[in-house]
Amino acid sequence: MSAPCRYALFSIYNQRAGFTQVRRFTCIQWKSSDSLMRGGHTAVLKAMANKRGNLTLFSSRCLSGSAADAKARVRRVSIEGNIAVGKSTFARLLQSVCADWEVVAEPVSKWQNIESETSKGQGVPPQTTVSNLLQMMYQDPQRWSYTFQTYSCMSRLRTQLQPPPARLLQSKGTPVQVYERSVYSDRYIFALNMFELGCINTTEWAVYQDWHSLLVEQFGHQVELEGIIYLSAPPEKCMERLQRRGRAEEEGVKLDYLDKLHSQHERWLVEKTTEGSQVFADFSYSRAVVVPNPCKYRGSTVQ
Repeated sequence: MSAPCRYALFSIYNQRAGFTQVRRFTCIQWKSSDSLMRGGHTAVLKAMANKRGNLTLFSSRCLSGSAADAKARVRRVSIEGNIAVGKSTFARLLQSVCADWEVVAEPVSKWQNIESETSKGQGVPPQTTVSNLLQMMYQDPQRWSYTFQTYSCMSRLRTQLQPPPARLLQSKGTPVQVYERSVYSDRYIFALNMFELGCINTTEWAVYQDWHSLLVEQFGHQVELEGIIYLSAPPEKCMERLQRRGRAEEEGVKLDYLDKLHSQHERWLVEKTTEGSQVFADFSYSRAVVVPNPCKYRGSTVQ
């Protein structure tokens, strides 16, 4: 087994080629401050490159709990980015090359298969129906956006509340649990976008923000993230990938929608101007976390 070194996989936006690349960089460090963030505040895993192409990754620390607790040793990171930007592909690369990294997939199957039982009277067995809420939302966003965002956030919360698997708790290295999106992007990207599009009305938006804030306050220490990996690609490239993967629910998605989501991500994670999110990144008191060397994936491309 090769010894860990200061290398990491990270996705960057290649402006000329217009795709998301995974490269091998030298002198990579993952640094975390001691500042604890609650109430929906997340940290950004930032890429800082010098003229020679060396890259340093930083994140603000958001973990709580005793250092002696095995669960507290597990770093929690989310991968954020536009629809079809390459999150799942990138996540698989991370997990395949880093034995101590566990990827938790976005709960799309839950949104596609919501079971409900209806009874037509005594003596009649209840009938089970299966609804595809994701498809319902895309087909009639005015009617179903609030319902969908409520359920998607709840399913993300349930996912982030799950304890780390035993193999991470028993790891001798630096275990990392990676989530495909989070309860934070549910609010500051997708629900906010639907509100700005008029698909969620002002009353629904006020209700959503109220219960979202309450849940984050109640479960804050259990859903906190130590960092965010933000994958960025031109909306046009995302549209190509979306059409290529052929997910039935996404047939009606327009480029304009992907443009808006791209802008939301940029405001939230790059410009840090999303109202209420107050994305925080303080690197004053940082420490390095060594991650494995993914040299065998040098030059791999997320398509």
